[in-house]
Amino acid sequence: MSIYRNIVWFAKGMKEYTKNGFAAASKEFNTSDLDVSVTDKSYMITGANSGLGKAAALTLAQKGGIVHLVCRNKERGEEAKTEIIETTGNQNVHLHQLDTSKPRDIYQFAHKFGESGQQLDVLINNAGCMINTRELTEDGLEKNFATNTLGTHILTTALIPILSKSNKPRVIIVSSGGMLTQTLNVTDLQFEKMSKFDGTTAYAQNKRQQIVMTEQYALKYPSIHFSTMHPGWADTPAVQSSMPQFYEKMKTRLRTVEEGADTIVWLAIAENPLKLKSGCFYQDRKIVPTHLPLAWTKSTPEQDQSLMSQLDDLAKKFQSDQQ
Repeated sequence: MSIYRNIVWFAKGMKEYTKNGFAAASKEFNTSDLDVSVTDKSYMITGANSGLGKAAALTLAQKGGIVHLVCRNKERGEEAKTEIIETTGNQNVHLHQLDTSKPRDIYQFAHKFGESGQQLDVLINNAGCMINTRELTEDGLEKNFATNTLGTHILTTALIPILSKSNKPRVIIVSSGGMLTQTLNVTDLQFEKMSKFDGTTAYAQNKRQQIVMTEQYALKYPSIHFSTMHPGWADTPAVQSSMPQFYEKMKTRLRTVEEGADTIVWLAIAENPLKLKSGCFYQDRKIVPTHLPLAWTKSTPEQDQSLMSQLDDLAKKFQSDQQ
C-alpha cells in the first residue's frame, strides 16, 4: 500500500505541485481577492525569517498589515525584519525570538504577548523542520514532533483567548501534500518504535497530524476560522537543506517562494475563505481532499481524539511548570 500511495502521490505532485501546476491553477484565481485593506489587522507568522514565512510576511507588510515575525534565530530574524521594513516602508513589523520546539518558551511567549495587550487577528503556523536522524530536545521530545506537532498545538491553543477577541480571527497551518502518503499513527507519536528512523516519513506523519488537529480545532473553536494548506513544491532553504536529492532532481520544476506562499496570504486576508467551512485543507486557493483515492489513510474518530488527548496531556505537563 505504501508503494501505491507514493506512486500516486508523486504523479499527482508532478501534475499539481510544480511551478507548471501553479501556472495552471492560477488561471482560475480571482485577482481581486487580495485587493483588501489590512492596515488595521495583525498577523503573526512563525518561521518568518526565510522561505514561505518570509514571503508571506513581506506581502502582508506591503499591504500595510501589522506583522509579527516569530523566529528561532534572532540574528536571521533581525535581517528579515530590516529587509521587510526597507522593502515595504512599513514600520509596523515586529520581531519575537522563539524556538517552537520548546513548550515552556511557547507558553511564556504567549503569556507575554497577551499581557502586552496587542491584538492578534491571524496566526500563521509556518515554522517546521525535517530532521533526518532521531534527535531529542532538552525536554526529551523528538525534534520533528516537538516543532511540527506539539509546538504548533501549544502555540495555537495558548493564543486562542487573544484571537477570540478579534473580529473574524483566523488560524492557518502550513502543512504538506506529503501527508497524503500517511495514515494517522497515534501509538508512536515520537517514532520510538520506528525500526529505522526516516525523517521524511516522520515529517509526513507530523503533517497528517496537523490535518487532524485543524479539523478538531474547527469543531472546538467555532468562532475562529481554521485552515491547513499545501504550498506545493517550492524552492525554499528548508527543501534545499532537508531534501538535497529531491532538490537536485526537481529544482527546475520548483515553485518560487512567492507562488508557494500565495495560498497562505489568500487564506490570511481574502474574504472568500471565511465563507467556506472551517478546518479544511487548501491547495492553490481551493479546498482539496485530505486523502488519496483508495489509499486507506482515513483515521477513526477515536484515533483523532486520541491524538488530541495525548497532545493536551503533554501540553499540560509543560504548562504546569509555568504556574
